[in-house]
Amino acid sequence: MDISTALGLVAGLIVLATLILMGGDLRMFVDIHAFIVIFGGAFAATLIRFPLSSIFHGLPLGIKFAFSLRRMTQRDLIDEISNLAEIARKQGPIGLEKVETEDSFLAKGIRLVADGYDVDFIRDNLERDRDNFLTHLDEGQKIYRAIGDCAPAFGMIGTLIGMVQMFANMTDPSKLGPFMAVALLATFYGAAVANLFCLPIADKLHGKLVDEEINRTLIIDGVLMIRDSKSPSVVREMLLAYVPEKNREEMAEAAAA
Repeated sequence: MDISTALGLVAGLIVLATLILMGGDLRMFVDIHAFIVIFGGAFAATLIRFPLSSIFHGLPLGIKFAFSLRRMTQRDLIDEISNLAEIARKQGPIGLEKVETEDSFLAKGIRLVADGYDVDFIRDNLERDRDNFLTHLDEGQKIYRAIGDCAPAFGMIGTLIGMVQMFANMTDPSKLGPFMAVALLATFYGAAVANLFCLPIADKLHGKLVDEEINRTLIIDGVLMIRDSKSPSVVREMLLAYVPEKNREEMAEAAAA
C-alpha cells in the first residue's frame, strides 16, 4: 500500500475537522444543496467530457493505483532479469518454464521466451500490453484531473445560486442565513474536493504512469535480451541505463561483489 497517499488524505481531513471543531461543530458544514451542486455538477460535467465506459473503468483503476505500490523496484527488476538471463544461459529457454516472479508483466515476457516465440512477436505483444495499460492509467488520471478542475467552478456556481436566492428573499431575514450557508459551503466543498482529493490523486497517478512506463520498458528490453541469449553481465549493464546515475555505481559494485 502507498502509505503517503493514505497519510496525506488522513492528515488533510484531520486538519479540516480540527479547524471546523475549533469554531463550532460538523453539522454547521453539512448542506445537501451544496453537496448536490458540487458532486452532481462535477459528475455531469465529467460525463460530458468522457465516455461512460471510461469513467466506470478509470475511477476505480485510479483509486487502486493511487493507493498501491509496485512490488518490484527498478533495482529489483534488474537483479531479477539478470538472474533469469543466467538461468537461460545455463539451461536454455526451457529452463525458464518453472521460474516464478512477482511481477506479472515480467512473468508474461518470460513465458513467451520459454514458449519459443521469436523476438518480433514478443516485442509486439509486450509493447501492446504496455501501451494499453498506460492508456487506461492515463485515462484514470485525466478523469480525476477533470473532476478537480470543475469542482471549484461548480462551487462558484453554487455560491452564485445562494447569493441570488439570498437577495431575492431580503424581506425575510429567516431565509438569509440558510441561503448564505449554501453560497459559502458550495465554495468550500468545491475547493476541498479538488485540492485535497482529486488533483492530488491525478498528480499521483501521473507520477506512477511515468514510473510504470519506465519499468515496463525495462522489462521488455530485458526479456528481448534474454531471448537473444545475451550474457547476464551484458543484460545488467544495458539495463542500468534505466537507473538514476547516482545509483548505477552502487549497483555495479554490489553485482561485482
